[in-house]
Amino acid sequence: HDNARPHTSLMTRQKLRELVWEVLMHSPYSPDLAPSDYHLFRSLQNSLDGKTLADKKAAENHLKKFFADKPQKFYTDGIMKLPEKWQKVIDNNGQYILD
Repeated sequence: HDNARPHTSLMTRQKLRELVWEVLMHSPYSPDLAPSDYHLFRSLQNSLDGKTLADKKAAENHLKKFFADKPQKFYTDGIMKLPEKWQKVIDNNGQYILD
């Protein structure tokens, strides 16, 4: 039984199906390709910088607005950059690269 793999919420899986994106498996023990450093999460982190969310409802509202305000091109651009990022890691003998 392996608990290292993060749980994927139903809402996330539904959104990925809606966008017709192919989901690639990620090794739970692969620190060189941290999904949280990719396009979406950096943008989300930037949207939260300096903000204090008073409660769960405020967090939910912020997230709903964040995702609703992003055009389809934002998501497409982020996904299209992944192979290049992965190739850089491969070319660097598996060492993670910060950009």
